[in-house]
Amino acid sequence: MDIIAKLAEELGIRKGQAEAAVKLIDEGNTIPFISRYRKEATGSLNDEVLRSLYERLNYLRNLEEKKQQVLSSIEEQGKLTKELRTQILAAETLVAVEDLYRPYRPKRRTRATIAKEKGLEPLANLILLQMVNRPLEQEAEAFLNPEKEVHTPEDAIAGAMDILAESISDEAEYRKYIREATVRAGKIISAAKDPKAESVYEMYYEFEEGIAKLAGHRILALNRGEAEKVLTVKIEAPTEQILQYLEKQVLIKDNPYTTPVWKEIIEDSYKRLIAPAIEREIRSSLTERAEDGAIKVFGKNLEQLLMQPPIAGRVVLGWDPAFRTGCKLAVVDSTGKVLDTTVIYPTAPQNKVEESKAVLKKLIQKYDISLISVGNGTASRESEMIIVDLLKEIPKPIQYVIVNEAGASVYSASKLATEEFPNFDVGQRSAASIARRLQDPLAELVKIDPKSIGVGQYQHDMNQKKLSEALGGVVEDCVNKVGVDLNTASASLLEYISGISKVIAKNIVAYREENGRFLTRAQLLKVGKLGPKAYEQCAGFMRITDGKNPLDATSVHPESYEATKKLLERLGYAPEDIRSGGLKGISKKIGNCKKLADELQVGEITLQDIVKELEKPARDPRDEMPRPILRTDVLEMKDLTPGMILKGTVRNVIDFGAFVDIGVHQDGLVHISQICQRFIKHPLEAVSVGDVVEVKVMSVDLQKKRIQLTMKL
Repeated sequence: MDIIAKLAEELGIRKGQAEAAVKLIDEGNTIPFISRYRKEATGSLNDEVLRSLYERLNYLRNLEEKKQQVLSSIEEQGKLTKELRTQILAAETLVAVEDLYRPYRPKRRTRATIAKEKGLEPLANLILLQMVNRPLEQEAEAFLNPEKEVHTPEDAIAGAMDILAESISDEAEYRKYIREATVRAGKIISAAKDPKAESVYEMYYEFEEGIAKLAGHRILALNRGEAEKVLTVKIEAPTEQILQYLEKQVLIKDNPYTTPVWKEIIEDSYKRLIAPAIEREIRSSLTERAEDGAIKVFGKNLEQLLMQPPIAGRVVLGWDPAFRTGCKLAVVDSTGKVLDTTVIYPTAPQNKVEESKAVLKKLIQKYDISLISVGNGTASRESEMIIVDLLKEIPKPIQYVIVNEAGASVYSASKLATEEFPNFDVGQRSAASIARRLQDPLAELVKIDPKSIGVGQYQHDMNQKKLSEALGGVVEDCVNKVGVDLNTASASLLEYISGISKVIAKNIVAYREENGRFLTRAQLLKVGKLGPKAYEQCAGFMRITDGKNPLDATSVHPESYEATKKLLERLGYAPEDIRSGGLKGISKKIGNCKKLADELQVGEITLQDIVKELEKPARDPRDEMPRPILRTDVLEMKDLTPGMILKGTVRNVIDFGAFVDIGVHQDGLVHISQICQRFIKHPLEAVSVGDVVEVKVMSVDLQKKRIQLTMKL
C-alpha cells in the first residue's frame, strides 16, 4: 500500500504535503514545531490535521507490519497462493487482514480439528461435492472406527458437519458480507435485568435502535449499564437474510441426500461460530467509534477551557467553598504569589456569617482585592449568597466569578502541589488553585491530569491510554500556541513545550534557581540533557522579556534571527524597536514579498509570520477568546421563570447539547435541537466551552433540579 497516497486521499491534502509531514515526523520533530516553523514544507498544515495524520500513519504502518507477519506465517505453511497474497496486500483494515488469515491461523483444538483427527475429512469432502446418489448413512458406514470413537454413521456425519461448519465460518468473503449486513440491517436491543429497579439507565430498559443509527453517547451509556449489571445488551441480526445468502453461496446442486444436511451445517456455522464473533467485533468497533467521538469532544472542550483569556493585573481572592470544614480562602497577587490564607465558617452548620464578613472586609482592605474567584463545588451557592451580601456593604467595586473547580481537589492532594506549597493543607492549596485558574487558566490547569478536568462524557469508560494521548496532545498544542515565559514558567508548564521532557523541564527550573534569570535563549543549551535537537524544537516557544536580544521575547525562531535582522535593517529599524512596539504597520512597507523572501533566504510564509510577529510581539491568541462573566449579583433557581432571557457561560459540550452556567447553582441544558435555527449534527458546530451566550429559560423543575434552556431567541 502506498501509505503517503492513502494519507493524502483520507485527509484531503496534496501528496507532497503528506510526504513532507511524514518525513518531518520521522526525523523526530514534534507536531507543534512542524505546525509553527515548517509551514513551507507542509504547505501550512495545522496541528489538528498533523495529529490526524500522525494517528493514521501509525495505524497504516501497523497494518503493513501485520500483513507481512500474516504473509510469512502462511508462506511457512506452504499455503500462500498468488491470489491470496494479492488479497492480503490489498486489504485496507486490520479486520480484513484477520479475516483472510483466519483459515491459516494456528487453532486451538476445535470440534472440526477433532473430527479431522478421527479421519472424517474425506466424508466432509464427499458432502462438499453434493454429488452422492444414496443416503449419507450408507456413505458414512465406511468411516466407522470404534477406536477413535466413531461408533455409528450418525457420529461420522456429525463430525463431517463440524468440519464443513468451520470451513464456512473461515471464509473471509462470507464474514465480510455478514458483518456489513448486520451493521446495515441489525439492531441493538437492551433490557433491564430488574425492570422494577430505579437507575439512571431507565430509558434503556426497553430499548432498540438500528446499529447504523446509534449515537455515540448511547453506545457508551449501554456499555456502562451492561458493565454495572443493570442492562443486558445484544445485537439482533437479520438472520433470515444471512442464512439465505449463505445457502445461495454454498448450495450448488439440489441433492435430496445432502441439501437438508447442508441447511443444518449453514445454520450451525452461523449461529455457533460466526454470529457470536461478529457481534463481539461490531460491539467493539461501535465502542471504538463512540470513544473516538467522545475523545474528540473532550479534546475540543479542553482546548476551549485552556485557552480562556487570563485576567491579568488583579489581586484575587480564591474561595474553596464547603460546609462542615469551612470555606478555605487564599489571597493571590497579580503574579500568582500566595499572600495569605485563612478559613471562615459562614455556611451550615456553624453559620458564622457576620464573623466571616469581618474577616473578608479586613482581607479586601489589606490586599486591595478586586476580584473573588469561587469554586463551583459543594456550598458554592451558599457562599455566593454571602459574597453578594458582602459586596453591598463594601464601598469599592468588587466582582466575583464562579470558576469550574474540576480537578482542584486532585491537584491539591498531588505530589506537585505538596512540592509547590509544602506548608499548606489540601484546602489552602485548592483555594490558591481556584484563584490562579482565573488569573491564568492555562498555567494552572496544566498541573492537573487532563482526564480530571470534567469537560467530557463517560471519560472513565473509555480506553484510558488513547484518552491520555489525545488530551496530552491538546494541552501540548495549547501551551505551544501561547508560548511560555522562560523565567517564570513552572516545570509542569515547561514539560508541555515542544521537545521538552519532564526531566529537562525540571533541569530548566533547577538551572534558573542556581544561575538566576535566563538572559538569552541560547543559554538553554547549558541546561542538562537539553541538546541541539531539543533546542531546535523548543526555542521558538520560550520567551524572555527584558533579555539581551529583543527577538527572544517574540515567537521568531532563532534559526530566522539572521534574516529578521537583515529585514529590520532594510526597513530602517533596529532590534530595539521591537521592545518599544514601534513596528506596527511594517507589513505595508514590504512590497514584493516573494522577492524579499528570496533575498533574505527564507520561505515566503516564514517571512509573513516574522512580519506579523514583529508588528505584535508575543501576541497571546487567548486575547481573542470570550472573557469570563464577572458578576456582582445573584440569582436563585426559584427566581427563574420561563421566558426569562439571561447571559451565561458554556461549561460543557456533549453529544446531545450544551450545559450553560446562568448564575444559579445548577447549569441549564440547551438541547442540540435548541442551539440554533439551522440543522447541526453536533453541538460543537455552534458552541464551545467558555462561550458567552444569550439563553431563554424554557422550563424549570425545582424537584429534579433541571433547567431547560434555548438559544433560539
